[in-house]
Amino acid sequence: MSRKQVLRSDPGPGHDPARPADDTGCPILHVDMDAFFASVELLDRPELRGAPVIVGAAGARGVVLSATYEARRHGVHSAMPMTRARRLCPDAVVIPPSHGKYSAVSKGVMEIFHAITPEVEPISSDEAFLDVGGALRRLGRPAAIAAMIRAQVAERHGITCSVGVASSKFVAKLASRHCKPDGLLVVPAAGVVEFLHPLPVAALWGVGERTEQALVRLGIKTVGDLAQVPPATLRREFGAAGTHLSELSWGRDDRRVTPHTPDKSIGAEETFAHDVDDPEAIRRELLRLSERVAGRLRGGGHVGRTVSVKLRRSDFTTITRSRTLREATDVAKEIYATACDLYGAAGLERVRLRLVGVRVENLRPAGTATRQMGLGERETGWREAEMAMDKAMRRFGPEAVRPASLVRPPFDGIDL
Repeated sequence: MSRKQVLRSDPGPGHDPARPADDTGCPILHVDMDAFFASVELLDRPELRGAPVIVGAAGARGVVLSATYEARRHGVHSAMPMTRARRLCPDAVVIPPSHGKYSAVSKGVMEIFHAITPEVEPISSDEAFLDVGGALRRLGRPAAIAAMIRAQVAERHGITCSVGVASSKFVAKLASRHCKPDGLLVVPAAGVVEFLHPLPVAALWGVGERTEQALVRLGIKTVGDLAQVPPATLRREFGAAGTHLSELSWGRDDRRVTPHTPDKSIGAEETFAHDVDDPEAIRRELLRLSERVAGRLRGGGHVGRTVSVKLRRSDFTTITRSRTLREATDVAKEIYATACDLYGAAGLERVRLRLVGVRVENLRPAGTATRQMGLGERETGWREAEMAMDKAMRRFGPEAVRPASLVRPPFDGIDL
């Protein structure tokens, strides 16, 4: 596997490329897996290395979850409709997602991070911030720790990652993006402005398409241009966001790495390949989503009291309904029953839907929840049965145990 050398953000005419960048005062690392889902799929399909590969549902309404850099060179990117991705890169190999594999690799990667420092803030399954300030005496300088992380990820999991090293989260994340794929970039604390100011203004957090267009209309195209605008002017044009943009343009970001950020909710949703108005088909999908949400609740040690459903009509009108339960739960049977009640109460049983979702909110640690048993209720029941199913699926795969109504007939090519 190739390795990009540690780079400087401010190479001057007399700079020696062999001399490592100054990482003094740069304890923040942003580690980002490269094309994570696609890279994990290639572990089982090594013959596709070097080819354009797209991970995502192949249906007309599927979206790109991940793409190799060979596909990205054709303009393919995540969240793009699959139909557009296939037009841009007709030779790409499309692989359906295997979420169980991604979760297993993600867990292993996060274990590498936690072995280095407890100050780990996961952003998603494939990226995290680390504050390694407390590990310097034990493991060496930040850049050396970053190199060690990259080597361990490659050795243990066979995939690559890119790491940005900086004095703040904002700059570290930009640095990791700047050195992708398979790179390491140190932005010295004294070189933040030199690194930031040539970048396009869209690189800043909070600058979406509309904000970028508004800034360009004002003649602001780079971060350096933005930095020269008086903060009062930015506040007048963009309100409180103007102050935020002004601070970022000078690299000012005092947010700390925050480990153990509690989940506020856990949910799952699915877009149908074709609009569906069959209530039984929609209830089967609600069951599948309830099973997935309950499994994630139990896996994270959570229970929740509020169940909500998301119902999107064929005209893209979206309706949500929620109900707070008497007791918190992580049982799919209870979540599903509530979701079905909410679906029925929404009056959409004969309305064509393009998307449905199930979400559980008001989470709390499972160990702190108490349950009042009903008269004649057994001490063990559905929760224990579903926990046994969890064990079976961890050992034999996600298809090992499923509710009977979700078992796909041999002739049926649609995974409801």
